[in-house]
Amino acid sequence: MRVIERGLAPFAVVLETRGRTSGEPRRVPLVMVRRRGIRFVVSMLGPDVGWVRNVRAAGGRAALIRRHREEVVLTEVPVADRAPILRRYLLFALGARPHMTVRWNAPLAEFERVAAEDPMFRVDRLTSAAGRLRR
Repeated sequence: MRVIERGLAPFAVVLETRGRTSGEPRRVPLVMVRRRGIRFVVSMLGPDVGWVRNVRAAGGRAALIRRHREEVVLTEVPVADRAPILRRYLLFALGARPHMTVRWNAPLAEFERVAAEDPMFRVDRLTSAAGRLRR
């Protein structure tokens, strides 16, 4: 993860959450993609992974680490809006492809069909002074 934290892996970030039961910091490497200037992360292993549960339990509060630490709020993307983001995600997240039920080059309609399977979050920076979202 140090390679990612130092910003040497394209599209990769380390997501840090608080454990929902332990309260201890938990870190996981993820691929972050941009679409129309907005950042997104996707759970390639579905809704039952620890980081997704931790993010939901924390009301979306987390931190991204890539060259520096950034406090963020993750907001779940509605299923109806996920297909084009998921398609873009699979262009860059080569390791995710075997875990997905759709091919990376499938038509958008196929992504719409499977969009509910994998949680997806919009990433917004949290301003440290006011505690408000900053896009």
